[in-house]
Amino acid sequence: MNKDAKTSINRRTDIISAAIEVFAETGYYRATTAQVAQRVQISQPYVFRFFATKEQLLLSALEVSWLRIFESFHQVIESASSERLEAELLEAFRQVENSNPEESTILFLARGMLCNVAEAIRLPELKES
Repeated sequence: MNKDAKTSINRRTDIISAAIEVFAETGYYRATTAQVAQRVQISQPYVFRFFATKEQLLLSALEVSWLRIFESFHQVIESASSERLEAELLEAFRQVENSNPEESTILFLARGMLCNVAEAIRLPELKES
């Protein structure tokens, strides 16, 4: 991998991390890509070089957050006894939540948005997921 590719990957990661923080602090609807850009100390158009829309940026932020949880769960599932599995999964989730509180917040916000969508299109089964 050449230097430009590494820089691009690092910049994308920085943008996602900043988006997680901004979305957690201000909420998705009030957050702007300009705030994300300012947090990373880049221009707003540079954010759009990586993410075509704010929605795409949110999806990437959610993906990163969920992957951390899934990776943590996978490690527990691979190593925990069946008697300790539930307790260790809960503990793993708490550890992820405590080490990345912003991610927990955007996951909570995403669930709220899903409930709003479910209500708007009258799909109550989505509200309960």
